[in-house]
Amino acid sequence: MQEEVDFILDHCKEKMRDAIAHLEKELIHIRAGKASPAMLDGVQVDYYGSLTPLNQVSNVSTPDARTIAIQPWEKNLIPVIEKAILAANLGFNPENNGEIIRVNIPALTEERRKQLVKQAGQEGETAKVSIRTARKDANESLKKLLKEGLSEDIEKDAEAEVQKFTDDFGKKVDTLVVAKEKDIMTI
Repeated sequence: MQEEVDFILDHCKEKMRDAIAHLEKELIHIRAGKASPAMLDGVQVDYYGSLTPLNQVSNVSTPDARTIAIQPWEKNLIPVIEKAILAANLGFNPENNGEIIRVNIPALTEERRKQLVKQAGQEGETAKVSIRTARKDANESLKKLLKEGLSEDIEKDAEAEVQKFTDDFGKKVDTLVVAKEKDIMTI
């Protein structure tokens, strides 16, 4: 029985870790006015008939805080990359000089900053829902084991541990969201 309890606890913790990892990934995509190559992670380029991530057909860098530079490995990809960036609907306007594509990151307006803070908060809430769902699933599994003969003490201890995970991961979500909000509101 103890192995099953350990498995449930490990599985619960893993689900909560996944929720945090997903939140971190989503928060990267919320731009805070500073250029980052990660902003273009979702861009897929038509490379000889197959969709390929932008960073696999070019070098993506940030020469300064407001610019993303894209150096394609093949010059004939420049118009294809520009089209892909526009199609990704990220609100960027790529410009090229025949050698390199530059994406200027516009400064955020106060209204846009507030929208992004709200979006960060929503992502945090989604992560918390995932964490609470993992807690619920773990507690239901523990109740089933209780009916199958698990001692009540072990079940209560395991539930307390699940709640501790929930609290810890909830605090981690709050920390990530607050840091992102601070990043967004910093001019």
